This record gives sequence, structure tokens and C-alpha cells, in this order.
Amino acid sequence: MAWKRKISGSILAAIGFMLSPLSWWNDLFVNLPLALAFAWLVSWFYKPAFEVCVVVGYWLTNILGFVLMHKGTEKMMTERQKTYSWRGLLRDVGISLLYTALIVALIKLGVLKPIENYFHKQR
Repeated sequence: MAWKRKISGSILAAIGFMLSPLSWWNDLFVNLPLALAFAWLVSWFYKPAFEVCVVVGYWLTNILGFVLMHKGTEKMMTERQKTYSWRGLLRDVGISLLYTALIVALIKLGVLKPIENYFHKQR
């Protein structure tokens, strides 16, 4: 059943790569839309939470991407499952925090904003 482990590991790694910040296009087409959807959903109930939710949503997609990529690759390469170390998690968190700083800057510059602000004229 090694081929099943390799296939499932490959799928996990591919999904993780799509969510991770390792490719130049995924932030624009995957992570940012997911983070904005999360922020729009939350800000529908509590508008002041928009900025925080974009950052948290973006951060979570990056962390999830690194974790899935790591676990998928590990599953493909090893005979048995290993545990995800604290050191690996801390590395993934640190990298995601750097990308999060960029998202915060885009919010502060007004590039990213609540969805209704894209359609209403500002006075």
C-alpha cells in the first residue's frame, strides 16, 4: 500500500503548496481571496474586525499551507508517520509573520478594504 501513501502525501503537499507563500502567484489568487472572504464574513457581523480578520485569515492560510506541505512530503518520503515538531511549527509561523506584515501594509495603504468600500463613492 505504499502507492496509496505516496498519492495521499502528494495531494496533501500540493494543497499545502497552493496555500503556502512559496509561489509568487498563490497569494493573489488563493490566500488573499480566502483571507478576504473570511474577513468579509466576520465584518458582516462586526465591521471593526475587518482588518484583524484579513491578517488572521491570511496568516492561517499560510500556516496551514506550510503544515500540509510538510506533512504531505513527509508522508510521501517515509515508511511511517512522524510527528510535526515544535521547531518546524515555529519556523512556519515566523515565515508567515513576515508575509503578514506585507498584508498589514496593504490594508493601511487602502489597497485592501471591506467589500462595500469598493462600490460606494467616498465623499
